Amino acid sequence: MPRLRTLLIALPLVLLSVVSAALGAAPQNIGRVRIEYVPPADSAHQPIYDAAKKVRVLEYVKSALIEIRLPRVLWIKLTGCDGEANASYENYVITVCYEYVEEIINHAAEQPPVWSLTQTDSVAGPLMDVFMHEAGHALFDMLSIPVLGREEDAADQFAALTMLQFDKQRARKLILATANQYAIEMMRQLKNNLPGSTFAGTHGHPAQRFFNILCTAYGADSKLFADLVDRGYLPEDRAEECKAEYEQVRNAFAKLVGPFVDKRKEARRLKKKQFRPARERPVRWHEGQ
Repeated sequence: MPRLRTLLIALPLVLLSVVSAALGAAPQNIGRVRIEYVPPADSAHQPIYDAAKKVRVLEYVKSALIEIRLPRVLWIKLTGCDGEANASYENYVITVCYEYVEEIINHAAEQPPVWSLTQTDSVAGPLMDVFMHEAGHALFDMLSIPVLGREEDAADQFAALTMLQFDKQRARKLILATANQYAIEMMRQLKNNLPGSTFAGTHGHPAQRFFNILCTAYGADSKLFADLVDRGYLPEDRAEECKAEYEQVRNAFAKLVGPFVDKRKEARRLKKKQFRPARERPVRWHEGQ
């Protein structure tokens, strides 16, 4: 619990540096996206609620969708889910549960840092990933975008593509932190004698999602992510196909989502260079971290 409290104290600074570096100041009023921080019924989630609201996490998620012309209102909510660690999109509402955020924080506190990631990096990556994953589902539904293959895989690809739009240093941390979350889930599952029904879910197995996001990242920038192959995290035979896999995702986005992008807002963002690295304030950890 002391380490969990430390992470919650540091979380506002980390989230602020992550999202502000990519998106700039969060606009007050953006199109048809609405947000809601639902006060938690469980007092244990109050620090998450306070931290998220303080740095305006949902406002920044909302900003990420500013250029998409949506046909109707989309709600994004951070709320309690009666003990269920989950995130979902349904009926024009994206819901991320406090329990899910708490699970991400617990994983970061339990696991030693890898890939030179701090524990706060390990929280920020999966948190950004889950919001963008559910946003992918929302766009597929609201824009009637056809998906050839499993929708959960397509939502993973949308999230990865979004995170790769950050400056290189931050994109690398977000991608690797998300992959690390999948690795943690993979190892937990492999320790158990899993029934065959484990693989019947709509989501890919954590091991598949681990390799998929690494492949997308390597395909996007083989120099930035070269060590993934050099150190054996991404098999060479898969790496050979990653450039083509990334181009397939990028081209699909351009053709299917591109027509719904407001070019004027996109031009203003590019003019302001909102994806340039921002000077970040270092996170100071308490003794005993």
